[in-house]
Amino acid sequence: MSKKYFGTDGIRGKVGNYPITADFSLKLGWAIGRVFADEGKNFVLVGKDTRISGYMFESALEAGLSAAGVDTHLLGPMPTPAIAYLTRTLRAQAGIVISASHNPYYDNGVKFFSTQGTKLADELEHKIECYIDKPIVTVDSAKLGKAKRIEDAAGRYIEFCKSTVPSTLSLKGLNIVVDCANGATYHVAPHVLEELGANVTSIGVEPDGLNINHQCGATQPQKLIDTVLKEKADLGIALDGDGDRLIMVDHQGEIVDGDELIFIIAKSRTAENEKQAPIVGTLMSNLGMEHALEKLGLSLIRANVGDRYVLEMLKQHNALLGGEGSGHIICLDKTTTGDGIVAALQVLTEIQQTGHNLHDLKQGMQKYPQILINVKVARKVEPLTIPSIQKAVTAVEKALGQEGRVLLRASGTEPLIRVMVEGMDEKKVNDYAQQLAAVVKNSISA
Repeated sequence: MSKKYFGTDGIRGKVGNYPITADFSLKLGWAIGRVFADEGKNFVLVGKDTRISGYMFESALEAGLSAAGVDTHLLGPMPTPAIAYLTRTLRAQAGIVISASHNPYYDNGVKFFSTQGTKLADELEHKIECYIDKPIVTVDSAKLGKAKRIEDAAGRYIEFCKSTVPSTLSLKGLNIVVDCANGATYHVAPHVLEELGANVTSIGVEPDGLNINHQCGATQPQKLIDTVLKEKADLGIALDGDGDRLIMVDHQGEIVDGDELIFIIAKSRTAENEKQAPIVGTLMSNLGMEHALEKLGLSLIRANVGDRYVLEMLKQHNALLGGEGSGHIICLDKTTTGDGIVAALQVLTEIQQTGHNLHDLKQGMQKYPQILINVKVARKVEPLTIPSIQKAVTAVEKALGQEGRVLLRASGTEPLIRVMVEGMDEKKVNDYAQQLAAVVKNSISA
Protein backbone atom coordinates (compact mmCIF):
# COMPACT_ATOMS: atom_id res chain seq x y z
CA MET A 1 0.00 0.00 0.00
CA SER A 2 1.44 3.38 -1.02
CA LYS A 3 1.95 6.13 1.56
CA LYS A 4 0.26 9.50 1.42
CA TYR A 5 2.82 11.58 3.29
CA PHE A 6 5.95 9.51 3.93
CA GLY A 7 8.69 9.29 1.32
CA THR A 8 11.73 7.02 1.40
CA ASP A 9 13.13 8.94 4.37
CA GLY A 10 10.33 10.63 6.29
CA ILE A 11 8.47 13.74 5.14
CA ARG A 12 10.33 16.63 3.51
CA GLY A 13 9.58 19.80 1.54
CA LYS A 14 9.64 23.60 1.47
CA VAL A 15 8.68 25.30 4.71
CA GLY A 16 5.18 26.76 4.51
CA ASN A 17 4.11 24.45 1.70
CA TYR A 18 1.86 21.62 2.84
CA PRO A 19 2.71 19.32 4.56
CA ILE A 20 5.76 21.20 5.91
CA THR A 21 3.56 23.53 7.96
CA ALA A 22 3.00 24.19 11.66
CA ASP A 23 -0.57 22.88 11.65
CA PHE A 24 0.42 19.64 9.92
CA SER A 25 3.30 19.17 12.38
CA LEU A 26 0.88 19.53 15.30
CA LYS A 27 -1.30 16.85 13.74
CA LEU A 28 1.73 14.69 12.96
CA GLY A 29 2.93 14.92 16.57
CA TRP A 30 -0.48 13.86 17.81
CA ALA A 31 -0.63 10.98 15.30
CA ILE A 32 2.81 9.75 16.34
CA GLY A 33 1.77 10.04 19.97
CA ARG A 34 -1.41 8.05 19.40
CA VAL A 35 0.49 5.25 17.68
CA PHE A 36 3.07 5.01 20.44
CA ALA A 37 0.48 5.42 23.18
CA ASP A 38 -1.19 2.33 21.70
CA GLU A 39 2.20 0.55 21.94
CA GLY A 40 2.62 1.41 25.63
CA LYS A 41 3.52 4.41 27.79
CA ASN A 42 7.01 5.82 27.26
CA PHE A 43 8.73 8.96 25.98
CA VAL A 44 9.78 10.16 22.52
CA LEU A 45 13.04 11.98 21.75
CA VAL A 46 12.94 15.06 19.51
CA GLY A 47 16.07 16.58 17.97
CA LYS A 48 16.71 19.00 15.12
CA ASP A 49 19.37 20.64 13.00
CA THR A 50 20.07 24.38 13.04
CA ARG A 51 17.63 25.77 10.45
CA ILE A 52 15.35 28.52 11.76
CA SER A 53 12.11 26.63 11.14
CA GLY A 54 13.21 23.96 13.59
CA TYR A 55 11.92 26.07 16.48
CA MET A 56 8.43 26.12 14.97
CA PHE A 57 8.28 22.42 14.16
CA GLU A 58 9.80 21.38 17.50
CA SER A 59 7.07 23.28 19.38
CA ALA A 60 4.28 21.94 17.16
CA LEU A 61 5.42 18.32 17.46
CA GLU A 62 5.80 18.70 21.23
CA ALA A 63 2.24 20.06 21.53
CA GLY A 64 0.84 17.22 19.44
CA LEU A 65 2.68 14.57 21.44
CA SER A 66 1.46 16.11 24.70
CA ALA A 67 -2.15 16.12 23.46
CA ALA A 68 -1.79 12.39 22.77
CA GLY A 69 -0.48 11.78 26.29
CA VAL A 70 3.15 11.10 25.36
CA ASP A 71 6.17 12.66 27.11
CA THR A 72 8.77 14.48 25.00
CA HIS A 73 12.49 14.68 25.73
CA LEU A 74 14.02 17.53 23.73
CA LEU A 75 17.62 17.25 22.51
CA GLY A 76 17.97 20.59 20.71
CA PRO A 77 20.37 20.73 17.74
CA MET A 78 21.89 17.27 17.33
CA PRO A 79 23.14 15.24 14.35
CA THR A 80 20.69 12.75 12.88
CA PRO A 81 22.93 9.75 13.76
CA ALA A 82 23.21 11.07 17.32
CA ILE A 83 19.42 10.98 17.64
CA ALA A 84 19.42 7.38 16.40
CA TYR A 85 22.07 6.48 19.00
CA LEU A 86 20.35 8.30 21.87
CA THR A 87 16.95 6.83 21.00
CA ARG A 88 18.48 3.40 21.47
CA THR A 89 20.60 4.04 24.56
CA LEU A 90 18.02 6.14 26.42
CA ARG A 91 15.41 3.44 25.69
CA ALA A 92 13.05 5.94 24.08
CA GLN A 93 10.00 4.65 22.29
CA ALA A 94 11.01 6.55 19.15
CA GLY A 95 13.27 9.33 17.94
CA ILE A 96 12.10 12.25 15.81
CA VAL A 97 14.54 14.25 13.68
CA ILE A 98 13.56 17.70 12.37
CA SER A 99 15.90 18.19 9.43
CA ALA A 100 16.19 18.50 5.67
CA SER A 101 19.75 17.12 5.70
CA HIS A 102 21.88 18.79 2.98
CA ASN A 103 19.04 21.00 1.65
CA PRO A 104 18.93 24.83 2.04
CA TYR A 105 17.47 26.50 5.15
CA TYR A 106 14.06 27.09 3.54
CA ASP A 107 13.42 23.35 3.36
CA ASN A 108 12.71 21.13 6.34
CA GLY A 109 11.37 17.70 7.15
CA VAL A 110 10.69 15.09 9.78
CA LYS A 111 12.09 11.57 9.95
CA PHE A 112 11.92 8.88 12.58
CA PHE A 113 13.91 6.18 14.35
CA SER A 114 12.59 3.15 16.15
CA THR A 115 13.56 2.27 19.71
CA GLN A 116 16.43 0.22 18.20
CA GLY A 117 17.80 3.30 16.43
CA THR A 118 16.71 2.06 12.98
CA LYS A 119 14.25 3.38 10.41
CA LEU A 120 10.59 3.01 11.39
CA ALA A 121 8.85 -0.05 10.01
CA ASP A 122 6.43 0.57 7.12
CA GLU A 123 3.62 -0.77 9.30
CA LEU A 124 4.12 2.02 11.86
CA GLU A 125 4.32 4.69 9.15
CA HIS A 126 0.98 3.46 7.77
CA LYS A 127 -0.54 3.64 11.27
CA ILE A 128 0.71 7.20 11.72
CA GLU A 129 -0.84 8.20 8.39
CA CYS A 130 -4.16 6.72 9.42
CA TYR A 131 -4.23 8.90 12.54
CA ILE A 132 -3.21 12.03 10.58
CA ASP A 133 -6.49 11.80 8.70
CA LYS A 134 -8.49 11.69 11.95
CA PRO A 135 -9.47 14.69 14.14
CA ILE A 136 -7.27 15.42 17.16
CA VAL A 137 -8.71 14.14 20.43
CA THR A 138 -6.86 15.42 23.49
CA VAL A 139 -6.42 13.10 26.45
CA ASP A 140 -7.66 14.11 29.91
CA SER A 141 -5.59 16.87 31.50
CA ALA A 142 -4.14 14.51 34.09
CA LYS A 143 -2.77 12.32 31.28
CA LEU A 144 -1.18 15.02 29.10
CA GLY A 145 2.42 14.43 28.12
CA LYS A 146 5.23 16.41 29.75
CA ALA A 147 8.36 17.82 28.13
CA LYS A 148 11.93 18.18 29.37
CA ARG A 149 15.34 18.90 27.90
CA ILE A 150 18.21 16.39 27.87
CA GLU A 151 21.13 18.55 28.96
CA ASP A 152 24.01 16.11 28.38
CA ALA A 153 23.03 14.85 24.91
CA ALA A 154 26.10 16.24 23.11
CA GLY A 155 28.49 14.82 25.70
CA ARG A 156 26.91 11.36 25.46
CA TYR A 157 27.25 11.34 21.68
CA ILE A 158 30.84 12.62 21.73
CA GLU A 159 31.80 9.71 23.98
CA PHE A 160 29.99 7.28 21.69
CA CYS A 161 31.86 8.53 18.61
CA LYS A 162 35.19 8.09 20.41
CA SER A 163 34.20 4.56 21.40
CA THR A 164 34.04 3.49 17.74
CA VAL A 165 37.84 3.60 17.43
CA PRO A 166 40.51 1.74 19.46
CA SER A 167 41.04 3.21 22.93
CA THR A 168 44.75 3.47 22.13
CA LEU A 169 44.17 5.66 19.08
CA SER A 170 45.65 9.14 19.23
CA LEU A 171 45.28 11.76 16.51
CA LYS A 172 48.15 13.74 17.99
CA GLY A 173 50.22 15.32 15.25
CA LEU A 174 47.36 15.50 12.75
CA ASN A 175 46.26 18.94 11.60
CA ILE A 176 42.61 18.66 10.58
CA VAL A 177 40.14 21.19 9.18
CA VAL A 178 36.51 20.28 9.89
CA ASP A 179 33.58 21.94 8.12
CA CYS A 180 30.31 21.45 10.02
CA ALA A 181 28.14 23.14 7.36
CA ASN A 182 26.73 25.49 10.05
CA GLY A 183 24.61 22.50 10.93
CA ALA A 184 23.90 20.06 13.72
CA THR A 185 27.51 18.87 14.24
CA TYR A 186 28.88 22.35 14.99
CA HIS A 187 29.14 21.67 18.74
CA VAL A 188 30.10 18.01 18.43
CA ALA A 189 32.57 17.18 15.62
CA PRO A 190 35.37 19.59 16.64
CA HIS A 191 35.26 18.27 20.23
CA VAL A 192 35.46 14.62 19.11
CA LEU A 193 38.60 15.33 17.10
CA GLU A 194 40.19 17.55 19.76
CA GLU A 195 39.57 15.01 22.52
CA LEU A 196 41.32 12.38 20.39
CA GLY A 197 44.36 14.65 20.19
CA ALA A 198 44.07 16.34 16.78
CA ASN A 199 44.93 19.98 16.13
CA VAL A 200 41.58 21.22 14.77
CA THR A 201 40.63 24.22 12.66
CA SER A 202 36.84 24.56 12.57
CA ILE A 203 34.74 26.26 9.90
CA GLY A 204 30.98 26.24 9.39
CA VAL A 205 30.43 26.38 13.16
CA GLU A 206 28.45 29.62 13.42
CA PRO A 207 24.85 28.67 12.60
CA ASP A 208 22.35 31.53 12.45
CA GLY A 209 19.33 29.56 11.26
CA LEU A 210 19.77 30.65 7.64
CA ASN A 211 23.32 29.62 6.69
CA ILE A 212 23.04 25.83 7.07
CA ASN A 213 24.69 24.15 4.03
CA HIS A 214 25.25 27.57 2.42
CA GLN A 215 28.52 27.53 0.45
CA CYS A 216 29.95 25.04 2.93
CA GLY A 217 29.77 21.43 4.04
CA ALA A 218 29.81 18.15 2.16
CA THR A 219 27.80 19.42 -0.81
CA GLN A 220 29.92 22.55 -1.35
CA PRO A 221 33.46 21.78 -0.14
CA GLN A 222 35.36 24.61 -1.86
CA LYS A 223 35.75 26.59 1.38
CA LEU A 224 37.16 23.46 3.04
CA ILE A 225 39.60 22.95 0.16
CA ASP A 226 40.79 26.56 0.41
CA THR A 227 41.23 26.31 4.19
CA VAL A 228 43.14 23.01 4.03
CA LEU A 229 45.60 24.53 1.52
CA LYS A 230 45.88 27.81 3.43
CA GLU A 231 46.49 26.10 6.79
CA LYS A 232 48.73 23.43 5.19
CA ALA A 233 46.58 20.90 7.02
CA ASP A 234 46.93 17.13 6.70
CA LEU A 235 43.30 16.74 5.62
CA GLY A 236 39.81 18.19 5.78
CA ILE A 237 36.49 16.73 6.87
CA ALA A 238 33.20 18.05 5.45
CA LEU A 239 29.88 17.09 7.02
CA ASP A 240 26.40 18.10 5.89
CA GLY A 241 23.68 19.92 7.81
CA ASP A 242 22.49 16.92 9.80
CA GLY A 243 25.79 15.05 10.04
CA ASP A 244 24.99 11.85 8.17
CA ARG A 245 27.10 12.66 5.11
CA LEU A 246 30.91 12.82 4.80
CA ILE A 247 33.32 14.09 2.16
CA MET A 248 37.04 14.46 2.87
CA VAL A 249 39.84 16.52 1.32
CA ASP A 250 43.49 15.42 1.23
CA HIS A 251 46.50 17.65 1.90
CA GLN A 252 46.72 18.54 -1.80
CA GLY A 253 43.17 19.88 -1.79
CA GLU A 254 41.75 16.93 -3.72
CA ILE A 255 38.25 15.73 -2.84
CA VAL A 256 37.92 12.17 -1.53
CA ASP A 257 34.30 11.16 -2.09
CA GLY A 258 32.09 8.51 -0.53
CA ASP A 259 33.12 5.73 -2.92
CA GLU A 260 36.81 6.32 -2.20
CA LEU A 261 36.20 6.52 1.55
CA ILE A 262 34.25 3.24 1.49
CA PHE A 263 37.19 1.64 -0.37
CA ILE A 264 39.67 2.90 2.25
CA ILE A 265 37.56 1.58 5.13
CA ALA A 266 36.99 -1.75 3.34
CA LYS A 267 40.71 -2.17 2.69
CA SER A 268 41.51 -1.47 6.34
CA ARG A 269 39.17 -4.25 7.36
CA THR A 270 40.64 -6.85 5.00
CA ALA A 271 43.80 -6.72 7.10
CA GLU A 272 41.76 -7.77 10.13
CA ASN A 273 39.54 -10.44 8.53
CA GLU A 274 40.52 -13.06 5.99
CA LYS A 275 36.95 -13.42 4.80
CA GLN A 276 34.71 -10.39 4.65
CA ALA A 277 31.07 -9.84 3.77
CA PRO A 278 30.28 -7.99 0.54
CA ILE A 279 30.32 -4.19 0.35
CA VAL A 280 27.02 -2.50 -0.53
CA GLY A 281 26.97 0.44 -2.92
CA THR A 282 24.28 1.82 -5.20
CA LEU A 283 23.48 1.85 -8.90
CA MET A 284 25.55 5.06 -9.06
CA SER A 285 28.65 3.74 -7.26
CA ASN A 286 31.74 4.22 -9.44
CA LEU A 287 32.89 1.21 -11.45
CA GLY A 288 36.42 1.99 -10.29
CA MET A 289 35.38 1.13 -6.73
CA GLU A 290 33.93 -2.19 -7.86
CA HIS A 291 37.16 -3.12 -9.66
CA ALA A 292 39.34 -1.98 -6.73
CA LEU A 293 37.27 -4.05 -4.29
CA GLU A 294 37.60 -7.10 -6.57
CA LYS A 295 41.39 -6.82 -6.25
CA LEU A 296 40.92 -7.05 -2.48
CA GLY A 297 38.78 -10.17 -2.91
CA LEU A 298 35.60 -8.26 -2.06
CA SER A 299 32.38 -8.15 -4.02
CA LEU A 300 30.18 -5.08 -4.50
CA ILE A 301 26.40 -5.38 -4.34
CA ARG A 302 24.42 -2.50 -5.82
CA ALA A 303 21.25 -1.23 -4.15
CA ASN A 304 18.86 1.41 -5.44
CA VAL A 305 19.96 5.00 -4.83
CA GLY A 306 19.20 6.09 -1.25
CA ASP A 307 20.67 5.20 2.14
CA ARG A 308 17.43 3.43 3.11
CA TYR A 309 17.99 0.90 0.30
CA VAL A 310 21.67 0.53 1.17
CA LEU A 311 20.69 -0.29 4.75
CA GLU A 312 18.12 -2.84 3.61
CA MET A 313 20.70 -4.54 1.38
CA LEU A 314 23.29 -4.59 4.18
CA LYS A 315 20.87 -6.42 6.45
CA GLN A 316 19.76 -8.76 3.70
CA HIS A 317 23.34 -9.91 3.03
CA ASN A 318 24.63 -9.76 6.63
CA ALA A 319 27.08 -7.10 5.46
CA LEU A 320 28.60 -4.37 7.61
CA LEU A 321 29.85 -1.62 5.30
CA GLY A 322 28.08 0.30 2.55
CA GLY A 323 27.11 3.70 1.27
CA GLU A 324 26.95 6.18 -1.58
CA GLY A 325 29.37 8.35 -3.50
CA SER A 326 27.59 11.38 -2.04
CA GLY A 327 29.06 10.47 1.34
CA HIS A 328 26.36 8.51 3.15
CA ILE A 329 28.49 5.78 4.73
CA ILE A 330 27.03 3.12 7.00
CA CYS A 331 29.29 1.10 9.31
CA LEU A 332 26.80 -1.35 10.81
CA ASP A 333 29.37 -2.83 13.16
CA LYS A 334 29.68 0.61 14.77
CA THR A 335 26.18 2.10 14.66
CA THR A 336 22.71 1.64 13.17
CA THR A 337 22.65 4.37 10.53
CA GLY A 338 24.83 6.56 8.32
CA ASP A 339 27.14 8.68 10.47
CA GLY A 340 29.62 11.20 9.04
CA ILE A 341 31.72 11.55 12.20
CA VAL A 342 31.95 7.80 12.81
CA ALA A 343 32.90 7.17 9.17
CA ALA A 344 35.59 9.87 9.34
CA LEU A 345 37.04 8.28 12.47
CA GLN A 346 37.38 4.93 10.68
CA VAL A 347 39.42 6.62 7.95
CA LEU A 348 41.53 8.53 10.50
CA THR A 349 42.24 5.25 12.30
CA GLU A 350 43.62 3.77 9.08
CA ILE A 351 45.78 6.88 8.53
CA GLN A 352 47.30 6.65 12.00
CA GLN A 353 47.75 2.89 12.03
CA THR A 354 49.37 2.63 8.59
CA GLY A 355 51.31 5.89 8.59
CA HIS A 356 49.95 6.68 5.10
CA ASN A 357 48.28 9.99 4.36
CA LEU A 358 44.81 10.29 2.87
CA HIS A 359 46.18 11.06 -0.61
CA ASP A 360 48.18 7.81 -0.62
CA LEU A 361 45.34 5.70 0.78
CA LYS A 362 42.95 6.65 -2.02
CA GLN A 363 45.45 5.65 -4.74
CA GLY A 364 44.35 2.02 -4.47
CA MET A 365 41.18 2.99 -6.31
CA GLN A 366 41.06 4.58 -9.75
CA LYS A 367 37.83 6.48 -10.30
CA TYR A 368 36.43 6.12 -13.78
CA PRO A 369 35.00 9.18 -15.56
CA GLN A 370 31.24 9.21 -15.06
CA ILE A 371 28.92 11.41 -17.13
CA LEU A 372 25.34 11.99 -16.01
CA ILE A 373 22.81 13.74 -18.27
CA ASN A 374 19.25 14.52 -17.18
CA VAL A 375 16.83 14.38 -20.09
CA LYS A 376 13.53 16.21 -19.55
CA VAL A 377 10.51 14.23 -20.70
CA ALA A 378 6.84 15.11 -21.08
CA ARG A 379 5.53 11.82 -19.75
CA LYS A 380 6.60 9.26 -17.18
CA VAL A 381 8.02 6.17 -18.85
CA GLU A 382 10.51 3.42 -18.15
CA PRO A 383 13.17 4.08 -20.82
CA LEU A 384 14.27 0.47 -21.34
CA THR A 385 10.76 -0.55 -22.37
CA ILE A 386 11.25 1.42 -25.62
CA PRO A 387 12.98 -0.77 -28.30
CA SER A 388 15.03 2.05 -29.87
CA ILE A 389 16.49 3.03 -26.48
CA GLN A 390 17.13 -0.59 -25.56
CA LYS A 391 18.99 -1.13 -28.84
CA ALA A 392 21.15 1.98 -28.31
CA VAL A 393 22.04 0.97 -24.75
CA THR A 394 23.02 -2.55 -25.87
CA ALA A 395 25.32 -1.09 -28.54
CA VAL A 396 27.09 1.20 -26.06
CA GLU A 397 27.44 -1.60 -23.49
CA LYS A 398 29.01 -3.81 -26.14
CA ALA A 399 31.46 -1.06 -27.11
CA LEU A 400 32.47 -0.45 -23.47
CA GLY A 401 32.80 -4.14 -22.57
CA GLN A 402 34.15 -4.79 -19.08
CA GLU A 403 35.70 -1.31 -18.92
CA GLY A 404 32.48 0.65 -18.67
CA ARG A 405 28.86 0.77 -17.58
CA VAL A 406 25.54 2.28 -18.68
CA LEU A 407 22.59 3.14 -16.47
CA LEU A 408 19.26 4.63 -17.51
CA ARG A 409 16.59 5.28 -14.92
CA ALA A 410 13.51 7.42 -14.53
CA SER A 411 13.60 9.97 -11.72
CA GLY A 412 11.19 9.20 -8.91
CA THR A 413 10.45 12.86 -8.20
CA GLU A 414 10.89 14.80 -11.47
CA PRO A 415 9.95 14.33 -15.16
CA LEU A 416 13.49 13.25 -16.03
CA ILE A 417 15.34 10.29 -17.47
CA ARG A 418 18.81 10.04 -15.97
CA VAL A 419 21.40 8.82 -18.46
CA MET A 420 24.69 7.71 -16.91
CA VAL A 421 27.73 6.35 -18.73
CA GLU A 422 31.11 5.60 -17.17
CA GLY A 423 34.33 4.09 -18.48
CA MET A 424 38.09 4.53 -18.69
CA ASP A 425 38.17 6.96 -21.63
CA GLU A 426 36.51 10.27 -20.69
CA LYS A 427 35.99 11.47 -24.28
CA LYS A 428 34.33 8.20 -25.30
CA VAL A 429 32.19 8.21 -22.17
CA ASN A 430 31.01 11.75 -22.87
CA ASP A 431 30.27 10.94 -26.52
CA TYR A 432 28.29 7.81 -25.60
CA ALA A 433 26.31 9.71 -22.96
CA GLN A 434 25.41 12.46 -25.45
CA GLN A 435 24.37 9.85 -28.03
CA LEU A 436 22.14 8.00 -25.57
CA ALA A 437 20.60 11.24 -24.27
CA ALA A 438 19.69 12.19 -27.86
CA VAL A 439 18.15 8.76 -28.49
CA VAL A 440 16.12 9.00 -25.26
CA LYS A 441 14.87 12.49 -26.11
CA ASN A 442 13.89 11.59 -29.67
CA SER A 443 12.36 8.21 -28.79
CA ILE A 444 10.17 9.43 -25.94
CA SER A 445 9.01 12.59 -27.73
CA ALA A 446 8.12 10.41 -30.74
